[in-house]
Amino acid sequence: MSLRKVARLPVHTGPAGWNAILPPAPPFPVQQGDATCDIAIVGAGFAGLSAARHLLMTDPSLSVCVLDAGRVAESSAGRNSGFMIDLPHELTSSDYAGAGEAHDRTLTRLNRQAIDFAEDVTREYALPAGYFQRWGKINGAASGVGEQANRTYAEHLSALTEPHEIYDAQTMREVTGTSYYSSGLYTPGTALIQPAGYIRGLAAGLAARGVTIFESSPVTAYDSKGAAWVLTTPKGRVKASRVILANNGHLESFGFKRGQLMHIMLNACMTGEIPDDLLRGLGGQETWGLTPSDPMGSTVRRISTAQGGNRIVIRQGSYYRPNMETSSADLARVTAKMRAKFDARFPSLRGVKFETAWSGHLCLTKNAVSVMRELEPGLYAACVQNGLGTTRGTLTGIGAADLALGRTSDITRFFLAEAEPVRLPPHPFDTIGANAYLRWKEWQARAE
Repeated sequence: MSLRKVARLPVHTGPAGWNAILPPAPPFPVQQGDATCDIAIVGAGFAGLSAARHLLMTDPSLSVCVLDAGRVAESSAGRNSGFMIDLPHELTSSDYAGAGEAHDRTLTRLNRQAIDFAEDVTREYALPAGYFQRWGKINGAASGVGEQANRTYAEHLSALTEPHEIYDAQTMREVTGTSYYSSGLYTPGTALIQPAGYIRGLAAGLAARGVTIFESSPVTAYDSKGAAWVLTTPKGRVKASRVILANNGHLESFGFKRGQLMHIMLNACMTGEIPDDLLRGLGGQETWGLTPSDPMGSTVRRISTAQGGNRIVIRQGSYYRPNMETSSADLARVTAKMRAKFDARFPSLRGVKFETAWSGHLCLTKNAVSVMRELEPGLYAACVQNGLGTTRGTLTGIGAADLALGRTSDITRFFLAEAEPVRLPPHPFDTIGANAYLRWKEWQARAE
């Protein structure tokens, strides 16, 4: 087979906020010269590192190599909101419900396996306790439309016999310190994590156990040579008998699923350290997580010193970018909107500045399926997380590792049963239609 070049490499706007609030991490080496291993993994995020750990646990004799285009925790792992959600959380739905009760029961069970996996990592690799907390989450509502979405989702949860609780406005104030929300839907199964800290700890633990991790080593081309694959980096090559692509939407950059993946850029802001007097005036719990009752609303998290400081994170403002890039102008535009949303929720904190703002990349499919399968002999994908990079990434990474080992499991059966991603309209109609739809949906969810 002829050498295939990688079409594009990751480009990020703004610092990865979760990583920026942690002390500097010692670098992993850059890949140089010729290296060999049994299994090479492209991407050191939730999917890639979960795959590496599962391989190590299943067969400790394997030599495993992980290559990342940038620094560990500087990509999506440091740019998400840190929710490991156990329940159905379908972003293309009006209330997060998925594709039917049977599907949602199975997915919930698998999601809880991923959360248990993360808890095991936290314990085994001695991560700080604040990096993983089984706090649950709240779907916050600030309008009649939002309250109706929560009621509909609560009915779905009742049908699934999943525990949940409706919070009134007073309870929402007691938890969040703000009177902005009229009600909320609390579910107990979500884990709140410090995503960059978790990934950094997982990477360090794997390296200490023999996994080779290369940073700043993007794969620029790849080729199959008989029974082996060869990955080319700017300064060398890696030869492996099997390869796992754990690079989410950049699966398309490697030539797969072109015209089938939706690349959505989401944006977030994190405050600086909130002074003690303002924290006392705000009240509420020192750690909590809130997703909007409408998926197009604003996600909000409050964290404490256990995660990197007393801060609040707000995430909102999505737009479609088929080239997987955003710009400083894009970020500045949505940051202004997030400032207004932050001030509406926390008027007593108007003087607290955002310390960091960043863009992140979500990869979705129109029919909400992931791509976890063998693409070519010896080449596997753990990609397309549909906006659920922490939980879904963990699952697809474990599943791809099982496939590479010739094993079947509940995880592999679930993802292999999914349909192929449906095709999108041709460019530029995909961009025009998607962005118009996102603007309309955000307008509908403006209160949330």
